[in-house]
Amino acid sequence: MPLEIERKFLVTGDFKSQAYSSSRIMQGYISSGNGKTVRIRIRDEKGFLTIKGPAGKEGLSRYEFETEVALKDALDLMKLCEPGIIDKTRYLVKSGKHIFEVDEFYGPNEGLIIAEVELSDENETFEKPDFIGKEVTGDRRYYNSHLRKNPYCLWRG
Repeated sequence: MPLEIERKFLVTGDFKSQAYSSSRIMQGYISSGNGKTVRIRIRDEKGFLTIKGPAGKEGLSRYEFETEVALKDALDLMKLCEPGIIDKTRYLVKSGKHIFEVDEFYGPNEGLIIAEVELSDENETFEKPDFIGKEVTGDRRYYNSHLRKNPYCLWRG
């Protein structure tokens, strides 16, 4: 069973100058509840369907299945999504042997910037870039599925 292991952090400094790639992402949720999600994503003219299971106790790992779907199908599936679409730009930043995915959010989540690093083991060490701030791994407020229902603009501060 494919397992996603990641740690999540708030971003406090400049990361764009260190990014080697960026892409715009729009994503919606066909279903979300009890920590399980079925998500449709459009990233750079490609569509993806992702199913995630609930996160473990520490919020570090969860089941994840993802497959590419035709862009037309992804656009059609977006029409079936629950209210609240996530709109963001994802930047990729290399740090040591890892890649940090830094998401800059727009719309109701404007002002929120989160960095994630995927790991092969929950205890794996990694080099934190200088723009990394407070760790928010396991804090469900920062899950995209939560941000679409309870956007950052309603709770920040």
